[in-house]
Amino acid sequence: MSTTTKSGPKGRLWLVPNTLDLGTLREGQPVPDLQQVLPLGAIRVAAGLSHWVAENARSARALLKRVDAVVPLAQPLQALSIRELPRPPKGRADPKAPAPDWAGLLAPALAGHDVGLVSEAGLPAVADPGAELVRVAHAQGITVMPLSGPSSLILAVAASGLNGQSFAFVGYLPTDAAERTRRLRDLEAHSKRWQQTQLLIETPYRNAAMAQALLAALSPQTWLSISCGLTLEGGSTRTLRVAQWRVSPPELPGDVPAVFAFLA
Repeated sequence: MSTTTKSGPKGRLWLVPNTLDLGTLREGQPVPDLQQVLPLGAIRVAAGLSHWVAENARSARALLKRVDAVVPLAQPLQALSIRELPRPPKGRADPKAPAPDWAGLLAPALAGHDVGLVSEAGLPAVADPGAELVRVAHAQGITVMPLSGPSSLILAVAASGLNGQSFAFVGYLPTDAAERTRRLRDLEAHSKRWQQTQLLIETPYRNAAMAQALLAALSPQTWLSISCGLTLEGGSTRTLRVAQWRVSPPELPGDVPAVFAFLA
């Protein structure tokens, strides 16, 4: 698939999917076959791009090395332009700090070159800081082209057996135990009223703590689905009522991403 043909003087912003195995491979473990996770069409687009915006340049290069093994890159990896997304401030933002130059990241597209946006894992701009770049692209009149690829959230919904007609991603919950419990109970009440599946994620090393919080806060009859390591070897999804989970609590690794879904 060519990425050089344009519908006008501006380039396009391609939303390039990544695998879900970042940080999950142990020493000596072989790298999974890229074509088992990403469509060949997406790999071909990625191989033809020279300008990139990434959440992390190092992981973007790692992906492009895997792309090159399937479809040779149009330019050597060292010649590619890879710029990183602005990092969100830790704690309270400094009002005197300069605003991130989102438009500057799209300068190649304004000059007529296609640009790829890639996340650390999964689909860019979904539960991902790249969403702001996509918004700016629309404001600049740049065509946005999403490509098919894995999304742990959608895969978890599909595998859960819970309501796939109405669901909401609520992101990360508060780390404070009392606040987290209040938030879970509010979400459970909303789920019961609207029969809406609630999706949330946590940093992998907190997976076990999140599972314990869910089992403590939710009602016994609420359905809870836990997906771990989706698209990875040994990945799984299991859905039980909270009362059943309490009898046989999950054992979750601290280095593999998980998605939690519940329906009251």
